[in-house]
Amino acid sequence: MPGQTLFDKIWARHVIADLGDDYALLHISRHLMHDGGGRGLQMIRDAGYSVRNPDLTFATFDHVISTEPGRTHETLKPHAARLYHMRDEAKRWGIKLFDLGEPGQGIVHVMGPEQGISLPGTLLVCGDSHTCTHGGVGAIAFGVGATEVIHVLATQSLVQRKPKRMRATFEGTRNPGVTPKDMILFLIGQIGTAGGTGFAVEYAGSAVRALEIEGRLTMCNLSIELGAKIGMVAPDEKTFAFLKGRPYAPTSALWDQAVADWRSLPSDSDAVFDVEVKVDMSRIVPQVTWGTSPEHVIAVTDTIPDPADAGDPDKQKSMQAALDYMGLVAGARLDQTRIDWAFIGSCTNGRLSDLRAAAEVAKGRKVASHVRAWVVPGSENVKRQAEAEGLDRIFLDAGFEWREPGCSMCLAVNGDTIAPGQRSVSTSNRNFVGRQGPGGRTHLASPAMTAAAAIAGRIADVRSI
Repeated sequence: MPGQTLFDKIWARHVIADLGDDYALLHISRHLMHDGGGRGLQMIRDAGYSVRNPDLTFATFDHVISTEPGRTHETLKPHAARLYHMRDEAKRWGIKLFDLGEPGQGIVHVMGPEQGISLPGTLLVCGDSHTCTHGGVGAIAFGVGATEVIHVLATQSLVQRKPKRMRATFEGTRNPGVTPKDMILFLIGQIGTAGGTGFAVEYAGSAVRALEIEGRLTMCNLSIELGAKIGMVAPDEKTFAFLKGRPYAPTSALWDQAVADWRSLPSDSDAVFDVEVKVDMSRIVPQVTWGTSPEHVIAVTDTIPDPADAGDPDKQKSMQAALDYMGLVAGARLDQTRIDWAFIGSCTNGRLSDLRAAAEVAKGRKVASHVRAWVVPGSENVKRQAEAEGLDRIFLDAGFEWREPGCSMCLAVNGDTIAPGQRSVSTSNRNFVGRQGPGGRTHLASPAMTAAAAIAGRIADVRSI
């Protein structure tokens, strides 16, 4: 028999019952909730059920909160009742809620690993598609729908069909200016937003092993943009060092036992994957999206592609529609495109290392006079650590706005939006039509590239700075 993959090992540990045809009833190790969870908790109560394991569910405020400095629960009046409802329901059921201003509050996919809630070998779910982020510490993690959330609350279990396995191997050394964000955008550009559909993707190779944990989280975050529900990186010594001492990580003898177990998780040398994808790092330079899908991505030095060069008529049509929406012309230089906004934050790139990278570019420089630039820390802890290092002063002196933790402009349901027709360079994960506000135009890039664009007033190559 061939060896097992990382995914197979963790999946097998969580099977309660094999239901046939690749379906299984799975035990859920951890359940994360954001500020949309109050309704689900009330539905559990109204149906006469109870929360099966409240100690395995953790909640935070992130999606619908304002990130305005000095914000309170009341800053966004339309959402205040939703926050209070979530707080009341969490208290009723004994669920830990990280409230505004508390250490641990933040974007659910930032605070999970930060708190040590996300651990190697666990199976973690959340009612949000970017739950795949947590696979960066060696967990199976995926987003679930509203009905599935209720099932998890009531039973601490879930029926799932086992996906196929893909391995994306990145070999070589990163070129100057290349970040984990560029690596995953490049992969999406190569195999498309449907390339990972039906797969659990393991990111491997020397270039992935060289990444720190926050970079691995970024790569796994965009797995859903690859079409995959699950993205994973095998745990190693960097993982253990990152997690040790976290509030919800094991301690003392339990820590030693956990690490000994986690060392057995990486894919066996003879493990067989359904699909293998190889990526040569020498081919990757800083990436920027030009269209309305994450697969509409090119090197910052490239010209905007011509739909006529696409062989498929449907693809030609979709590319032209993207160009029309974005107000771009095929053949033009992308790095000369004027911008109105720069957004640094989100569950993709709102961690401390992301802010450090952007601050390195911003230090001693000024945001272009016509650009509005925001920095939104991914969590209260990230904000406090960044302020302790003086990163907030670097951003403020350069002309950036320093905001409170939350999802912010990534999804624009919280008052943080750009105006119709305005153009934004963003460190977030989606550039869909209207994602950052109705009629808004979004270009995805790394934190350093976004800071460079804010300073140049246009899409720019950070390597020139």
